[in-house]
Amino acid sequence: MPDAKDRLPYTSTTCLFCRIIQGEEKASLVFEDNISVAFLDHRPVFPGHCLLVPREHYETLADLPAELVGPLFQNAQLLERAIEGGLAADGTFVALNNHVSQSVPHVHIHLVPRHRKDGLRGFFWPRQRYQNEAARQQVQETLRAAIASIRADS
Repeated sequence: MPDAKDRLPYTSTTCLFCRIIQGEEKASLVFEDNISVAFLDHRPVFPGHCLLVPREHYETLADLPAELVGPLFQNAQLLERAIEGGLAADGTFVALNNHVSQSVPHVHIHLVPRHRKDGLRGFFWPRQRYQNEAARQQVQETLRAAIASIRADS
């Protein structure tokens, strides 16, 4: 498999984020390099809410080639520092949706500035407990087996 630098970038003509990357759609860019582009979310949770997207079109984190994961998340670290320092934020909320709640089917990392007592509490969905310890262990074992299977196939 060729490295990311040896592949031609794949873009989708129907993807909003690909069109932003190509300069065909307007966006407030805050960062770009040869791996990714970051821009302000047009409907921010709080001002400064950024979206970091890889230049190449991949729908989910699972689709993103391994050699791009590290550089993309290093750029997320850079933006996180910039948001906290530049906006005097107390912290950040960093999130990535796959399929469910993914409004644009292109990998994107949300970086949201947070301030103490900003009104954002916990997660955006209701939380629940496992039915019992056996149910928790079953999920744990299922995930461990799935991870082992994925690693074996790689």
